[in-house]
Amino acid sequence: MDKNEAITVELIYIKPDSQNSLILKIPQGSNISQVIKRSGLLQRFPEIDLAVNKVGIFSKIKPLDYVLNNGDRLEIYRPLLVDPKEARRRRVQKQQS
Repeated sequence: MDKNEAITVELIYIKPDSQNSLILKIPQGSNISQVIKRSGLLQRFPEIDLAVNKVGIFSKIKPLDYVLNNGDRLEIYRPLLVDPKEARRRRVQKQQS
């Protein structure tokens, strides 16, 4: 594939009340940080902080300098509000009461 060719990726950011999905044509060799910054998502959702929010490809955590491939699904994750183990413990306690 020619370095100047475009590839297609999907950028996902999910909030409790909405799903935000963008299909983007990007230059081959683009990394995660470049794509997120160019997408406009940071302006639409100022709560996204790339120093805090983890990102991944198909549910696998990746660094911001990871170079994207054609067909990748780039996901921006929100911080957890409750530890999953604690949430499960609470559900079990509630069921037992």
